[in-house]
Amino acid sequence: MNKLITFFSIIIFISGCNDEPKKEKFSYKRVQENTEIRDVKSVNDVTINSTDQMLFDRSVIKVKSGEPVNLTLNHTGQIAKEFMGHNFVLLKEGTDVDDFAQRAMVAKDSDYIPVGDETYAYTKMLGGGESDSITFDSPEPGTYIYLCTFPGHYQVMRGEFIVE
Repeated sequence: MNKLITFFSIIIFISGCNDEPKKEKFSYKRVQENTEIRDVKSVNDVTINSTDQMLFDRSVIKVKSGEPVNLTLNHTGQIAKEFMGHNFVLLKEGTDVDDFAQRAMVAKDSDYIPVGDETYAYTKMLGGGESDSITFDSPEPGTYIYLCTFPGHYQVMRGEFIVE
């Protein structure tokens, strides 16, 4: 019994002889910084994915008028662009989609973008696993058509680009 009392006395004594300084209590300090308000244009960030099944993952894209658009196209498939290429082409209002797509099918040397001024913005042609990002100013408010111009894709790979 004396051994137990001696043992516990030594333990209590040793634990009380700690050289570590006491930790200060943590407290929050409210700091108010002088906040400068700047006129910064917000940005419309848009990501659209395309697949080997000839599909975009979005059929409608909405952006705000008067603001830049950062658009990223991802080709999430595996097939090379020579066989299953995808791009994003935003057409200007009033463009004849069928006529544009027919001319695009024979414009292989320019990544299937035909000569003319019917496009507002477009990405490069992508193969499986590739991505491309473009930045452009949003057009005037309205509804525009976007599509993929790889031969035979435009009828299913298209959607509405709505500027509010």
